[in-house]
Amino acid sequence: MSNDTTAVVSPHALPSLPYPENALAPVISADTLGFHYGKHHRGYVDNLNKLAAGTEFADLPLLEIINATAGKVDKIAIFNNAAQIWNHTFYWNSLRAAGGGQPPARLKEKIEASFGTLDACKKELASAAMAQFGSGWAWLVLDGGTLKVVKTANAEVPMTAGQKPIVTIDVWEHAYYLDYQNRRLDYVNAVLDKLINWNFAAENLD
Repeated sequence: MSNDTTAVVSPHALPSLPYPENALAPVISADTLGFHYGKHHRGYVDNLNKLAAGTEFADLPLLEIINATAGKVDKIAIFNNAAQIWNHTFYWNSLRAAGGGQPPARLKEKIEASFGTLDACKKELASAAMAQFGSGWAWLVLDGGTLKVVKTANAEVPMTAGQKPIVTIDVWEHAYYLDYQNRRLDYVNAVLDKLINWNFAAENLD
């Protein structure tokens, strides 16, 4: 039995990827996914466990931490790391090998009711991704029964604005720079055409 009293209890663990690190190549390389997941995502988990240890947030589920710290200047570090864990897990599930194509019928009907066409929805997502200055996220969200495209900066999440995330695209530079350098639009369009997981998006309608 260890007598190391400095051991840190880590209630939050790095979630498993839903596919191998090379599964999204060539759109997103194994190198990019390895760094993004293994360094950045893992770093947020490690940081949150350190920051939350010994606080009222130590044993709370991730979403409760996000809701409890959102908008609080003195809790910004905890919020940022908790939200980034959640955002990245959602992003990995927003992608799949051989993605893109046509959404399931129910989602397609909802998209057409909100945007007119699937292409119009994808163009709006790409526009939001490009309009996000600096780091952040482009989201398809459900807002009062209607699908909308929104963007958030840094670690911000749609839930704090009362919106339900349906699918997301990460536009932090570390998500694409090894593969696309400064060509963010090429990355975004490739994700929308070849990787976006419309099946996951459809599940989030409920």
